[in-house]
Amino acid sequence: MDNKTNSSNFIRNIVIQDLQENKHNEIITRFPPEPNGYLHIGHAKSIVLNFELAEEFKGKTNLRFDDTNPTKEDTEYVESIKEDVSWLGYDWDNLYFASNYFEEMYNRAVLLIKKGKAFVCDLNAEEMKNHRGTLKEPGKESPYRNRSVEENLDLFERMKNGEFKDGEKVLRAKIDMASPNMNMRDPVIYRIVHAKHHNTGDKWCLYPMYDYAHPLEDAIEGITHSICTLEFEDHRPLYDWVVKECEMDKQPQQIEFARLNITNTVMSKRKLKMLVDENIVDGWDDPRMPTIAGLRRKGFTPESIRNFCREIGVAKSNSVVDNQMLEHFIREDLNTSAPRTMAVLRPLKVVITNYPEDKVEMLEADNNPDDESMGKRDIPFSREIYIEQEDFMENPPKKYFRLFPGNEVRLKHAYFIKCEEVIKDTAGNIVELRCTYDPETKSGSGFTGRKVKGTLHWVDAKNAVPAEFRLYEPLISDEEKEDTNTFMDQINPNSLEILEGYVEPNMKEVKLHDKFQFFRHGYFSVDPKYTTSDKKVFNRIVSLKSSFKINK
Repeated sequence: MDNKTNSSNFIRNIVIQDLQENKHNEIITRFPPEPNGYLHIGHAKSIVLNFELAEEFKGKTNLRFDDTNPTKEDTEYVESIKEDVSWLGYDWDNLYFASNYFEEMYNRAVLLIKKGKAFVCDLNAEEMKNHRGTLKEPGKESPYRNRSVEENLDLFERMKNGEFKDGEKVLRAKIDMASPNMNMRDPVIYRIVHAKHHNTGDKWCLYPMYDYAHPLEDAIEGITHSICTLEFEDHRPLYDWVVKECEMDKQPQQIEFARLNITNTVMSKRKLKMLVDENIVDGWDDPRMPTIAGLRRKGFTPESIRNFCREIGVAKSNSVVDNQMLEHFIREDLNTSAPRTMAVLRPLKVVITNYPEDKVEMLEADNNPDDESMGKRDIPFSREIYIEQEDFMENPPKKYFRLFPGNEVRLKHAYFIKCEEVIKDTAGNIVELRCTYDPETKSGSGFTGRKVKGTLHWVDAKNAVPAEFRLYEPLISDEEKEDTNTFMDQINPNSLEILEGYVEPNMKEVKLHDKFQFFRHGYFSVDPKYTTSDKKVFNRIVSLKSSFKINK
């Protein structure tokens, strides 16, 4: 269920006030990812915020690719981002690329030079760093800061024409080397990069820096509220400076909010790419990854992610959200929508010695006891079945209510069985149980003769469908740290366990991404990457229960 609410937050309040004061005729927001990796759950928060804010006030949202860095961007990422935004349930009003504005950005830079607000600088990166100063000391002006307008125009055009090497020259804004805000100390706004661009090819070797390009993109598109994360708060004076000095017709308002941080979760595209490149994970869509593609493949639904993003809300200060909150919302969603069925992940064969050898009977069960409209299914039952290995103990502790020699348990939807004999191989491993059943105890028959405390799930050995089960634990063992080496040391070597077992025969025709509740095991989804007609592969999304509660 999609719990859509227009809960109040400080950004929404700003929009309401702007509309009341007639600052804007129409609200226009944007979601502006750089196509240098796959989107993750942190981006989902921004997607939900931008699209639903505009939707509430009957405005528009643009999907814009901030593709100003040709060495890191790729068409693969562009297509994955479009797929993710659509899958989450949002339709953009316009699709734009920052690279489509390169000509205008260049012309605006020429305007800055003519106004004496930008200059070509020959300092290298290390020299520029040494000139920058500190938070307590002003920076030193570049020796090239006072070049004439004519010389700057000539050099800038030659930079565009490819006459210089990477890093040989940059264009810097001329602002204030003594500013207490380090971002205002003559920042670089253009650099030379001889690299093929995914959208413009080899047309340009001169590329704008993000802090210069982004405000221009917003102004060109008429964005009214440019919503970004808190790390850009110190960049806002530069954002406003660029819009003003480039003499843009429209002035977008930059508003910062706290980014999403989740326990035991990597939220850095650079680190996520490292996991992919080092083959720590099975690609960007590995179900252990916090990417939208990974969550989708694991079995999360768009509704659960949207509801999670709405619940965490929008704040001005950073905090860390418990990963269990995200899991809470997928449980809440699937509890009503997922059919119930039985699966045995670690099989142990049980032979019911007093059941007729050639008999197969069909037992009936609800697909979802809470929703009659989901119908019923037939479950075959015969002399040989599989149960979970953990549901039998030869020498059980007290209060162990499952199967052990001489004990009786109920088989879900079936009969009572009692363990009579344990069969072992030459190494002493238990390979089979011999049991008897009581035909009077059939489920639904109204039998009241005696009670048993344990109920086991099972599958019929003759008709069961072989399946692979993938069980996931957090990829990061501890809280994420900034140091990359420490980060790689935090990888959980036991984050994936692959088991070979069986599911009910009604699972033969499952489709990719179908979701089920496996009795006692949790919620599972059919893996789209490895499932074939001959082998079903299921990803565990979440276990059945959690102690986590949403505070209302």
